[in-house]
Amino acid sequence: MAMAASRLAAYLAATNLQSLAATLPNNTSASRTLFATATLGSVPNMIYALALCRGDVNASACKSCVDAAFTDAQNLCAYNKGVSIFYDPCLLRYSHKNFISNPTDAGDGRLLVLMNTQNVTAPFKVFDAAVGVLVNATADYAADNSSRRFGTGVQAFGTFDSKNPELYGLSQCTPDMAPADCRSCLAGIIQMGPKYFSGRPGGRIVGLRCNYRYEQYPFFTSRPLLQLPEPAAVAPAPAPAANVTPPATGGGSKGNKTGKVLAIALPIVAAVLATVIICSCIWRKRKTPGKPSLPDTTNPEGIQSFDSLIIDISTLRAATENFDEANKLGEGGFGAVYKGILPDNQEIAVKRLSQTSRQGIEELKNELVLVAKLQHKNLVRLVGVCLEDHEKLLVYEYMPNKSLDTILFDPERRTELDWGKRFKIVNGIARGLQYLHEDSQVKIIHRDLKVSNVLLDSDYTPKISDFGMARLFGGDQTQDVTNRVVGTYGYMAPEYAMRGHYSIKSDVFSFGVLILEIVTGRRNGGSYSSEDSADLLSLVWEHWTTGTAMEIMDPSLSSLAPRDQMVKCIQIGLLCVQDDPMDRPMMSMVNIMLSSSTVTLNAPSKPLFCFRKDGVNSDMYSDLYRSSQFASRSPWSQNEVSITELEPR
Repeated sequence: MAMAASRLAAYLAATNLQSLAATLPNNTSASRTLFATATLGSVPNMIYALALCRGDVNASACKSCVDAAFTDAQNLCAYNKGVSIFYDPCLLRYSHKNFISNPTDAGDGRLLVLMNTQNVTAPFKVFDAAVGVLVNATADYAADNSSRRFGTGVQAFGTFDSKNPELYGLSQCTPDMAPADCRSCLAGIIQMGPKYFSGRPGGRIVGLRCNYRYEQYPFFTSRPLLQLPEPAAVAPAPAPAANVTPPATGGGSKGNKTGKVLAIALPIVAAVLATVIICSCIWRKRKTPGKPSLPDTTNPEGIQSFDSLIIDISTLRAATENFDEANKLGEGGFGAVYKGILPDNQEIAVKRLSQTSRQGIEELKNELVLVAKLQHKNLVRLVGVCLEDHEKLLVYEYMPNKSLDTILFDPERRTELDWGKRFKIVNGIARGLQYLHEDSQVKIIHRDLKVSNVLLDSDYTPKISDFGMARLFGGDQTQDVTNRVVGTYGYMAPEYAMRGHYSIKSDVFSFGVLILEIVTGRRNGGSYSSEDSADLLSLVWEHWTTGTAMEIMDPSLSSLAPRDQMVKCIQIGLLCVQDDPMDRPMMSMVNIMLSSSTVTLNAPSKPLFCFRKDGVNSDMYSDLYRSSQFASRSPWSQNEVSITELEPR
């Protein structure tokens, strides 16, 4: 009887959850506030659920996100009675305990803390003060001025950091919270910021009832609701608190009457008066054409102006010593790449497309349009462009360690990549992909992620490069089909290589191949010494199923490398190369799996896709840092590190 009752309870719980999964995504996306709660069943099998989408996403994206959250919750936490899923566009929680009746209840009592582990170049005190002002301003707006309990803002910061002239912030509460409760909830997590984020260029704390985030790049899709002026150079860092409401242009301020708050607020108000005219002039100057704009044919996606990116040909000829062969970094089918030094001593890599290549022109258009829109520490930064004297030149930041393959597959240099560096590279690539797929203003599918399209700076920070084949998706678009399959066999997802179907999950497949190459130090499909040689995925799967995964690790790695971390990377790699795209995780989930020691990973299935042995590639593009010594060895074209913590409340 007890067993029958247990089975009945499990059946009822599963049935209730299926009903919720069918209704809650629709209810959330149909709500004006993109928020919904639900209660289903009867005691003791009652289930409570809550879903919230970020205030700037559209209804379709909201529904898709909550749908995916239900699916992943069942895959990752199939036997848990209480589950919380946090994605960038949405969050979901369901439990057998009633956590929705009290809007001030934090639910599971835990927080997700994400941070960029790099340091800002601006003075820490000034930067931290600006972040404090920004997040408090967005928190105040979310609590008092928005029925969605959602606020965004941008703060000018160009005086202190010319490369990142603005800070972006976002705060949100569940819309069922009263203004005072929302402000109190946000104040509690904002006060935790200095513990984790001092001098960090980006960070976020996510709880069930409230969350906030700031970055040095635009990560939300709507126009900022608040615009804040630059902080005064001597402004002290404000201590975030519920009753401290920083001033914001256009948003008003609710000043605290204590002397301490006035001491902080008055210098900022003075800064507003002193900089408003200057800021206006700067914006007008940015919109005023100073140099000839690029022809319309290079601007198919409608970027407003490339003025700041245009570099004249004489400057690039001087920088590269007239494209001297001694400065050549590599060469591919669409031209060569040269190292150069600009007059301000900035090192650059100049991609010089062949004058006779029509496909090269299309690549330039695509890469220019997409890369100019993207700003992330794990994406290669576009410095400029030049279209003069029949030249087609793209200028990038210079990467001293060139591409990952030039080290990873070099018998002598591979020892430079100890486990710490490799894990850092894996994390960085994953963060860059998450930005492309989920966090940027536009959704980008790279379509040619491979080991030689990952560049390394002097600190071995990875930068995803070569966006010539990338595609931009609309907000509601999830996949597309092409009859012109381009890329590199061995990295292509099966549905793309065989049917032309591509999506963000195609990139996830490529990432899975990449992570297995990084861990094992082996090329995928690039070392067939005989007809019966196994490809990398088959080899990894064989060792995984026999419990000998450690035997396939790169022998150059130290025996002291963390075994559990290495095995986890193998498992994540196998999960990413699953045959069915629906079985592959989102990159945000990959980052959670990489960062957390408590998340339970699914058991992978055998990769079913067999790679071609002829090594034939379709429409392959040149690599930014292709090394000729490696190109001759194989017919194959080989081409935000953050920390996640669960913080108890």
